[in-house]
Amino acid sequence: MRSARHFNYTIKVLGRGEPWKGGDYMTTPGGGQKVRLLKAGLQEIKEEDKVVLFIDSYDVVFASGPKELLKKFQQTRHKVVFSAETLIWPDRHLEDKHPHFREGKRFLGSGGFIGYVRNLKEMVADWTGEDNDSDQLFFTKIYINPEKRKSINITLDNRCRMFQNLHGSLDEVVLKFEDGQVRARNVLYDTLPVVVHGNGPTKINYLSNYIPTVWTFETGCSVCLSVQESEYPLVVIGIFIQQPTPFVSYHRSNDKDCEYFFSMDIEVVLKNKDTLKILIEQNEPIIAPMITREGRLWTNFWGALSADGYYARSEDYVDIVQGRRVGVWNVPYLAKVYLVKASLLHEELSDNDLFSSGTLDLDMAFCHNARNKVTSNYIIKKRLTPFASISQGVFMYVTNMHTFGRMLSTENYQMSHLHNDLWQIFENPKDWEERYIHENYTKIMRDKLIETPCPDVYWFPLFSDIGCDHIVQEMENFGQWSGGRNTDTRIQGGYENVPTIDIHMTQINYEKEWQKLLLDYIAPITETMYPGYYTKCISYLNFVVRYKPDEQPLLTPHHDASTFTINVALNSKEIDYQGGGCRFIRYNCSVEAPRKGWALMHPGRLTHYHEGLRTTAGTRYIAVSFVDP
Repeated sequence: MRSARHFNYTIKVLGRGEPWKGGDYMTTPGGGQKVRLLKAGLQEIKEEDKVVLFIDSYDVVFASGPKELLKKFQQTRHKVVFSAETLIWPDRHLEDKHPHFREGKRFLGSGGFIGYVRNLKEMVADWTGEDNDSDQLFFTKIYINPEKRKSINITLDNRCRMFQNLHGSLDEVVLKFEDGQVRARNVLYDTLPVVVHGNGPTKINYLSNYIPTVWTFETGCSVCLSVQESEYPLVVIGIFIQQPTPFVSYHRSNDKDCEYFFSMDIEVVLKNKDTLKILIEQNEPIIAPMITREGRLWTNFWGALSADGYYARSEDYVDIVQGRRVGVWNVPYLAKVYLVKASLLHEELSDNDLFSSGTLDLDMAFCHNARNKVTSNYIIKKRLTPFASISQGVFMYVTNMHTFGRMLSTENYQMSHLHNDLWQIFENPKDWEERYIHENYTKIMRDKLIETPCPDVYWFPLFSDIGCDHIVQEMENFGQWSGGRNTDTRIQGGYENVPTIDIHMTQINYEKEWQKLLLDYIAPITETMYPGYYTKCISYLNFVVRYKPDEQPLLTPHHDASTFTINVALNSKEIDYQGGGCRFIRYNCSVEAPRKGWALMHPGRLTHYHEGLRTTAGTRYIAVSFVDP
């Protein structure tokens, strides 16, 4: 049922609540009760063309969904398909009467089959047996009867495309891990069965420890919990949005009767997926995960209060923030993100003015009212707090036993652009990098990802796909593309020797941010690949070029007026455009399939005379920087 729910199968359990009378057919024939139940169940279905899957129950796991199963069934061009087995059961004397296949298993398995209602009804119409008679023998005799096999249109899934019976076939089956999901793969026939059946003595096997997502390399064990799933408390999450905030996608969840309330301000970035579990396990009335602001001593708690009830630094504050002391700390003030027991909000902290107290802000008022609340019947069960009366106030805790996340800076967040997060490289550099820098950038040196497609030309990942898309969309939203003429008032001297249709970073007020990008992400690569050359990555010209067949399809041979040039592909060849690329004429070497987000770095003056190859269809975008020195 766990795997059925995972793949959204609609399940009807035949005989639920009835005593089993089908015998112990692990060692002797039995199972006739299943045929009786199936026959009665089919009579309730009026749609004759409906497809029904029949499987055994507690020894079966689904490895894929109904869509794949139905497709494979229809590809057989038969009306009823049974699972197939390597071993014949229960009457070996019937072996010679089974049809032969060029490849695959010959014998019928009754623990799994699929077919149209009309044909299934015909198949079980003659059943008059007892509950402890053999269902497998009943279906086998129908199958080996040529007339009935043809009339009902029965075949076997002989290559295990739909059904995998494990008895006698365990050596054929291996696990296939892919994209956070696990399949059983039959290596004998190179197939991926949808239904895996631990029939006979193979009920205890290792496959169900993995399939479909019980254990994966990405998530580990999804059912190995210190608290049983049924015991997890319900938590209502309240997210408070007080101002525009960068790097946020908005979602909605339903409120239900809950045991905890988790309050989080929108600028909190939680990176630890186990945050709620960790906090709940502490069993405190109010507890917060410690979060920090990148590169600063700022956190979401105070270690002490001044005489007038405002911030004071405790002697252990820095040690706690920097992780030299790790634990769960009783603190007088916390903010931004915290977990509260719902029973507190219903009882001790049920006042309507919980978040108000004179001139205090919301968080300070909440903590003030919690600290000073008289709660004669509240008991702290886990810790003794020296010199504190347990009959006065509600204690609040912060934990730094794990790394939980960080705070976004929102003070200077502007809303004047299409993609405002692009401008956050100074205020929120970590979040900016996670969104806009290529996931493999940090592996460039370690994994030797820098390629050399032409002499002294280096090629490496720089931008993520979303980074490329946002730059292109920002430029198109601005829309003031140059005319591609030699006269250009945007540059010093007003004359461009090799004009392109472009938009300068200065035109969208992105020059400062782009220079920061060059210094942080290009300079380290430059100094590694050009030994002895040190750069401040000061670029006098940064711009995005647009190539279109009916506008400017190419760029004639030229030298760049730079010490070195950065050229970043902002979209994908074959998807967004055809043609294009860069040819270095002196070396007769071309880069004709630029990868989206990858940067080409090459010397500008003297040695690397080059041209932009013709774009024959679509629209090609590149970002260019002339760095000097």
